[in-house]
Amino acid sequence: MADYKLRTATQTRAGAREIDQGLRSYMLGVYNYMALGVAGTAIITLAVAMSPAAMQTVMSLKWVFFIGILGMGFFAPRLIFSGNAAVAHGAYWLYVGLWGLGIAPMVGYYLGVDPGMVIRAFLIAAATFGATSLAGYVTKRDLSAFGTFFMMATIGIIIAMVVNVLFIQSTFMSLITSCITVLLFAGVTAYETQAIKEMYYEGDGAAAARGKSIFGAFILYGSFVTIFIHILNILGIMNSD
Repeated sequence: MADYKLRTATQTRAGAREIDQGLRSYMLGVYNYMALGVAGTAIITLAVAMSPAAMQTVMSLKWVFFIGILGMGFFAPRLIFSGNAAVAHGAYWLYVGLWGLGIAPMVGYYLGVDPGMVIRAFLIAAATFGATSLAGYVTKRDLSAFGTFFMMATIGIIIAMVVNVLFIQSTFMSLITSCITVLLFAGVTAYETQAIKEMYYEGDGAAAARGKSIFGAFILYGSFVTIFIHILNILGIMNSD
């Protein structure tokens, strides 16, 4: 009986180690996909910013990119979990491309004003994202109850930003909405990281695991870029004359 209990405990510990290793590998894949997406966005944004003609074209289509980003945020998860690797990757990289084009005018402007501001915004965003993502990964508290709140708050902040851009055009309101957005998406990042972690299942097939990794990168990438552009907006407003 004692031997049986010992074998069972040993097998349980061995299984736990295998799951931990699998989970670490899975999360590493998520962050790698995300990092590649951020790098792709940087390349696209810098390429557009260096070309006045490209910048003018992108600025004339800014609402197309805005609507495209929102649309991909809704439809891309369905494509990512379609079971087709090419479609999943295509959806992710289309999303990355839309973001790269969409933020190019803003980033290009601040690169012309003060390149150091863009670097500071990126570093602050990276630190904020890293800290909140780590918190979401290690916390034992169930964050799933915040899902509905985060969704409704995100919709509310998008509406507030659109109203300000189209009608109010207030710098102060832009500052306030950016501050709220950074705080909101810091929480969203922790929530998403825990959800991505909970999605892991050791017995997943290759297609399911790939889809989950790309989906995890997709949602974390969106949160990181959102945090970055709003920190950049805050720094730009605070440093304006």
